[in-house]
Amino acid sequence: MSMAPVLDTLVQLVVVSVLFAAACAFTPADNYLILCGTSASATVDGRTFVGDAHLPALVLTAPQSAEANASASSVTGSDEPALYQYARVFMAPSSYTFAIKEPGRHFVRLHFFPFRYQSDDLAADARFRVSVQGVVFVDGYTPKNGTAVVREFSVNVPGDTLVIAFTPTGKVAFVNAIEVVSHPDDLIADTAQTVSSLGQYTGLSTQALETVHRINMGIPKITPSNDSLWRTWLPDQSFLLDSTLAEHKKVRPSTLHRMVGLATTETAPDQVYATATELNTSLAANTLNVQFNVTWRFDTPPGSAYLLRLHFCDIVSKAANGLAFNVYVGGWRVLPDYQISSDTSGELAVPIYRDFVLSAKDATGAITVSIGPSTLGNVDPDGLLNGLEIMRVVGSTGASGAGAPPHGSKKITTGIVVGSAVAGVTVVTALGFIALRTLRRKKPAKQPSSTWAAFSASALASRSRTHSFGKSDSGSRRNTVTLGQGAGAGYRFPFAVLQQATSGFNEGMVIGEGGFGKVYKGMLGDDTRVAVKRGNRRSQQGLNEFRTEIELLSRLRHRHLVSLIGYCDERREMILVYEYMARGTLRSHLYGSELPPLSWKQRLEVCIGAARGLHYLHTGSAKAIIHRDVKSANILLDDSFMAKVADFGLSKTGPELDKTHVSTAVKGSFGYLDPEYFRRQMLTEKSDVYSFGVVLLEVLCARPVIDPTLPREKVNLAEWATQRLKSGELDSIVDQRIAGTIQPDSLKKFADTAEKCLAEYGVERPTMGDVLWCLEFALQLQEASPDSSGTDNMRLVPAVTSQFQRSQSIASDGTDATMSANLGDLDGMSMRRVFSKMVKSEEGR
Repeated sequence: MSMAPVLDTLVQLVVVSVLFAAACAFTPADNYLILCGTSASATVDGRTFVGDAHLPALVLTAPQSAEANASASSVTGSDEPALYQYARVFMAPSSYTFAIKEPGRHFVRLHFFPFRYQSDDLAADARFRVSVQGVVFVDGYTPKNGTAVVREFSVNVPGDTLVIAFTPTGKVAFVNAIEVVSHPDDLIADTAQTVSSLGQYTGLSTQALETVHRINMGIPKITPSNDSLWRTWLPDQSFLLDSTLAEHKKVRPSTLHRMVGLATTETAPDQVYATATELNTSLAANTLNVQFNVTWRFDTPPGSAYLLRLHFCDIVSKAANGLAFNVYVGGWRVLPDYQISSDTSGELAVPIYRDFVLSAKDATGAITVSIGPSTLGNVDPDGLLNGLEIMRVVGSTGASGAGAPPHGSKKITTGIVVGSAVAGVTVVTALGFIALRTLRRKKPAKQPSSTWAAFSASALASRSRTHSFGKSDSGSRRNTVTLGQGAGAGYRFPFAVLQQATSGFNEGMVIGEGGFGKVYKGMLGDDTRVAVKRGNRRSQQGLNEFRTEIELLSRLRHRHLVSLIGYCDERREMILVYEYMARGTLRSHLYGSELPPLSWKQRLEVCIGAARGLHYLHTGSAKAIIHRDVKSANILLDDSFMAKVADFGLSKTGPELDKTHVSTAVKGSFGYLDPEYFRRQMLTEKSDVYSFGVVLLEVLCARPVIDPTLPREKVNLAEWATQRLKSGELDSIVDQRIAGTIQPDSLKKFADTAEKCLAEYGVERPTMGDVLWCLEFALQLQEASPDSSGTDNMRLVPAVTSQFQRSQSIASDGTDATMSANLGDLDGMSMRRVFSKMVKSEEGR
């Protein structure tokens, strides 16, 4: 059967329904607009505010109050100065009582603007509490000088009076203007989807809500005169974390198509739905990395639940079902692969909204809302948002029960009449909606990107016994790393999990950035803190680094190496997930930040930890592993300042036993590069030793390795510092913030070690094991009493193990027997607790 006749009928019914709805435009039964502290009146946005003196139907109980006024020129913090030239000032608890003609939901808007009158200053003297129907709405409010504030609440009034009480908690309380205006009961539904878990929040219809933010995604600010409920909608630019990722769209309001049962003009005016903030599609088209999100950040008081209303209207698509995107609130994906047309029976430009409740325990201060591209293969990378309202749930206002209608409300009868008139229309609309949903094509199952096919094939061909790539039951190769004895570092995360963990890769979660990509702080569902490094896939080098990290860290485990928890390769992504290092980089604790300086003992302990990690890389397996990018930014610190070496994307397996070096292209960071490696392209473990020597100088001097702002002879740290050391000017280069706390013997041993690491030729440099020994000796010298001799301290340190002895200590399984004996260093079991709480992703997920 053809669907054309059904669709034509449906469109006609929609048009009739919209015309019917327009004829039933909302008129508030109660509409009190009060100018406080005067008998005058003022017209604002086409509405007349009347003075509270002798106003009919209004009872003002104010045993001690005063009328205050200011000149219009002094009221500069508001768009409507006429509302703020007067104020009612209370020196004792006082109240306004309003006679309510029609019980139900009402807006209560309180206007505040502190000014100086006579000898009093409201900004300095006022502190107070405001209650509505006995419930505290404003607690301990202290106004800011020169700033007008509107506090808006939606209150369910079950009876025939509404009482607003002001209680001074400081010297005085005051209010400039009050609005009590009816609004449709169905503007606030009783239920909404919860954010942090799949479920329903009930009882909203009986609770008071405070509007904290009301935003129009687009250019214009919408003033009360352009809203049927006299609301203000602010533009979204100041809330965007990165405006370059977004672009604003707008259409003529006349192109919108409102449908019965969806958003009305009272839900939001046409101007909200006729404008939108969209993902920057031109940016997505010009880069391979299309997985970026647009994020807004809103400051909100903690300790309350919040109702979030998201407004959508597809004003950008040319055809239905072509737009799908993800919507996030905080770290939760509330609308996965959302298609607006699925809620509008396939129609475009139809205004709708979706409600969500964020619980009080999850609302910890700032709320972020993000939109990002869907991972579906049949849609373009796009997404949009038209408007957003964030409302604080104040609490019950005394209605008869959760979800119960207000007693005696005439709006219930009106609702029945209107509902009966459009019942047939609604049924037909629903049937049409079901038919169209049935005809929608089935979404294709998500598959790992083919980008990694070559990676999997090569890894499969060269896999070691501790790192292999499996096959599914069907025999087709999959891109999931499975580990043998290496224990768990190959957990493959779904992309959606990492999006949720990082609040949609929120720019506010970025904790670092390097050549591979940005690093985000994340929180997994089991409350495990992680660092998520998202690769920039614009170059083949990124793919090589991604592969190297997984292959190396899957078989390495040491307490001084950052642990790899897992990875993600969905949708051409290159994402690595590491244990979270709370203290950040060593570099950030030396210079370039506001962090307090590390003590000399802390610096020595950090260097010792990093040296242990590098020593393990060089000696912990049959073939040495050369890090090739040792620098202070790749030495990370945990909560207790224990150092761990990170970033193995440039690492290289060392030479064969019959060779002295690896011939390879030069890779590394400028300022840390071994000059011999740079000249001859011959890589050895001593190249890491040189780079580590530069790190030791950073620790000693607390300055960047390259600083072009300094005089020419000081630009390069290694050249400048080694020259000073050779000239015996050690004291002149030490970080002066801690110079007075360092034992001279410890300082000299440390400086000598750094200078030896920076020898021009690799054969003249110590091994990392020798460096480690020297640093441990320097620490013992620092901890010894000032009058202890170097000879006494030497007895505390074991004899230096020769290079020959170390080579003989390699165990048959490829590990360093000496290091293996120290169970505190090996950490092969440390991540089992993490993986015991994780559930492996299902096959084909």
